[in-house]
Amino acid sequence: MPQDAAAIRSILSLAPVVPVIILDDVSQARPLAEALVAGGLPILEVTLRTPNALKVIEEMAKVTGAIVGSGTVRTPLHMKQSVDAGCRFMVSPGISPRILDAADDIGIPLLPGIATPSEAMTAAERGYSFLKFFPAEANGGAPVLKAFASPLPDITFCPTGGIDPAKAKVYLGLSNVICVGGSWIMPADALASGDWARIEALAREASALRG
Repeated sequence: MPQDAAAIRSILSLAPVVPVIILDDVSQARPLAEALVAGGLPILEVTLRTPNALKVIEEMAKVTGAIVGSGTVRTPLHMKQSVDAGCRFMVSPGISPRILDAADDIGIPLLPGIATPSEAMTAAERGYSFLKFFPAEANGGAPVLKAFASPLPDITFCPTGGIDPAKAKVYLGLSNVICVGGSWIMPADALASGDWARIEALAREASALRG
């Protein structure tokens, strides 16, 4: 089916920031998810970039209040694995006919990545009204998305890539941005030491960014 706009809107509108998670240590999955949810960020994108990513997703999906999705989804197999792991949504770095065709047969919504107006139009022709703008900063950042608003008024974006708290606030001030994706909430040293209190505090700051 084409993108279920109501379903993806209901997910992405829950918080201004979606943590983009690269994690291989399954033992950290639940405490990390608990810290992020406690800090007000319930939408969790776990990228399929590590050997144990699917196990991490399964563990995070057990956390009360967590809405877990898979990221870096590039193949139909990734989509099937995402469903089997208990995901509620999927995120891809780009669009391709194969990935869009496969999404038609999957019961959870896909948020596909685009970088140009042509790609956004291609996605819109397939029934997509919510898209990821990626890599956001490398592609010109907030000024580019602001420029998209007039010619592409029916498309809403979640920019991801190179975003920090200050940049996030700028993006969130745009009329065509529903949320942003970022990894600054989970500093490498905080993950390494299991400093969940610090991550919860950063999540709480991020959850207050909208405006």
